[in-house]
Amino acid sequence: MPRFPLIPTIVVGLAIAAMIALGVWQLDRRAEKQAALAQYAANMGKPVMAFPRLAVGDAYLFRRATAFCLEPVGWQSQGGRSIKGTNGFRQIAQCRTGVEGPALLVDVGVAPDPKVKPVWKGGPVTGTITHAPDHRPIFLSMFGEHPKSLMLIADQAAPGLEPTARPELSSVPNNHLAYAVQWFLFATVAAIIYVLALRLRQRKTA
Repeated sequence: MPRFPLIPTIVVGLAIAAMIALGVWQLDRRAEKQAALAQYAANMGKPVMAFPRLAVGDAYLFRRATAFCLEPVGWQSQGGRSIKGTNGFRQIAQCRTGVEGPALLVDVGVAPDPKVKPVWKGGPVTGTITHAPDHRPIFLSMFGEHPKSLMLIADQAAPGLEPTARPELSSVPNNHLAYAVQWFLFATVAAIIYVLALRLRQRKTA
């Protein structure tokens, strides 16, 4: 049985404990994701609602909704896919709604060129609720507590554009079990390597 030096053993032990904690956290996340997927599936069958005034979070994802854009006050372009499956650039309008708060975001369709200027002056919109593009760093989007903004993908595209593909439930990632297994394997391998290294060290000093 190898003798365990105090400081290295504490360091390795803390690393292994952190890996196990991350694995347990991923299992908790898996349960949360499964509950969220069940809610999203239920949302797809619910009647059309008014686009929420507080347009953040996950509760309304995949719901059908209506909104009214008084006028677009800005535009942004984001890579995306049309309902026909062709790749392009989604044209997202930042709309004035006449009430206080952040602008209403409406995806009015996909263009082949990001420099296209959509000819769309607003009006009533019906579509599907999804997350707006998130330009925060990946680390912050994964671990930050700030809820994501929502936008509406319009059923009818602006003139000259193709309708954007509706969000699909299958596109929501649910890899938490695989991540948990990976962290547990990392912890196991780290423990085995450390014990083997100690044995080799003691043989050399024997």
